[in-house]
Amino acid sequence: MEKKVRLRYAPSPTGAQHIGGIRTALFNYLFVKKHGGELILRSEDTDQSRFVEGAEEFVINSCKYAGIEFDEGIHVGGPYAPYRQSERKDIYKKYVQQLIDNGNAYYAFDTPEELEEMRNRMITEGNPSPAYDHITRQYMKNSVALSQDEVEKKLVNNEPYVIRIKMPRNEEIKFNDLIRGWVTFNSSQLDDKVLFKSDGMPTYHLANVVDDYLMKITHVVRGEEWLPSAPTHVMTYKFFGWENEMPQFAHLPLILKPEGNGKLSKRDGDKYGFPLYALEWKEQNISGLKEKGFLPEAFINFIALLGWHPGGDKEIFTKEELIQEFSFERVGKSGARFDPEKAKWINQQHIKMKSGVELAELLQPTLQKNNVIADTAYIIKVCELMKDRAVFIPDLYEFGYYFFNDIKSYDTETIKKKWKPERTEIFLQLIATIDTVDNFTEQNIEAVVKAFMTEYKLGMGEVMPLFRVALAGGLQGPPVFAMMDVLGKKKSVARLQFAVEKFNTLQ
Repeated sequence: MEKKVRLRYAPSPTGAQHIGGIRTALFNYLFVKKHGGELILRSEDTDQSRFVEGAEEFVINSCKYAGIEFDEGIHVGGPYAPYRQSERKDIYKKYVQQLIDNGNAYYAFDTPEELEEMRNRMITEGNPSPAYDHITRQYMKNSVALSQDEVEKKLVNNEPYVIRIKMPRNEEIKFNDLIRGWVTFNSSQLDDKVLFKSDGMPTYHLANVVDDYLMKITHVVRGEEWLPSAPTHVMTYKFFGWENEMPQFAHLPLILKPEGNGKLSKRDGDKYGFPLYALEWKEQNISGLKEKGFLPEAFINFIALLGWHPGGDKEIFTKEELIQEFSFERVGKSGARFDPEKAKWINQQHIKMKSGVELAELLQPTLQKNNVIADTAYIIKVCELMKDRAVFIPDLYEFGYYFFNDIKSYDTETIKKKWKPERTEIFLQLIATIDTVDNFTEQNIEAVVKAFMTEYKLGMGEVMPLFRVALAGGLQGPPVFAMMDVLGKKKSVARLQFAVEKFNTLQ
């Protein structure tokens, strides 16, 4: 019987959620959903010195914003609880003792000063990458180099120690990465990583292997920064005799700065206007992107394309389409460039796909913030008209403020260029004609205005720019007759009449 697909997203609660982290969560989620599996949220809080209060809630909230749901985890429980590593300390002690008993791990009593002295000595001797490995362990203060009596004495005296994995000498370690294919390391080039710390907490290297085994994880998806640690994890599975239970690995490519020169940092997110985290950390807001008006479905669409290459030219995907199309075979090995302009374009496309009803609801917080009270049907009409121009949700209001407020200012350059005071009477006559339109629709208004212009030999360039400035204050905006349709007859006529007086004043 085939194993049930089980994946985990296991961030460390050491600060705000980063775009690389949410991409890892998303790729886990898409794979799980495609294969009918289960997704677990685990908190890898073994490094208590870096723990940040509220970081776990922030991860949960940012995943919720992106529509990433978990079947088990720190916030929903499950059959393998607890899902917080700091609450699983007693579990790891048993397993690290098993490694010591089997001769695959050892006690190391070296002080920080002794470790520093070893590193400095190796650098002086011409080794630029000093490591605690199969060579240096022979003359350091550990249970490999010391006698059994000396070791027992140190343990009885409660001397501080860590427990290190004992990497074999000159052994080939291979595994098949779902993204990179076969990856090979030689154990002689690897250090004896710490598995258990002096504070009684395991390191990631031990905890993630034990937890993945106990929680029946079938695939481990994580950033490529963990690739150098993978052979240690492979050897740990081997030492426990769990080779047949080892999950498949998929190491994701880095997310690069827009210039392509280096890894995207949290600070870069702010710099390019796309922070994934709120500036008011203690308020636990979802993210800077949410407040900016970035749609969750556009967000995951953009994030999915950071390293994953769908077949063909299609770039706009719904969540369901991403689930259907996603595979690790199409994730590239090289770094994926973060393009904020593309992110905006993708958001714009998703706004266009929404109905006026959906957009009107999403616009409510912006309208409330600006103390705008308007009829729902009217807001829906405005959203339908403005959605092709909006990059973010608040743009529906910002770019179309004149639908909800009086004109703030007029484009004086256009007025000076186009307005002729001697035509005041003809314009007032045209406005009076517009006032006679009974069924005030875009088509009817257009027909009446064009008939009037033909009769009085007025060109489009003589009328339309001035009408647009009168109704919207400037030359940007939706089609003039569509604007009038939404504004309604009373407001359109009043605005045009007021503008004629204003234009004469500005002239």
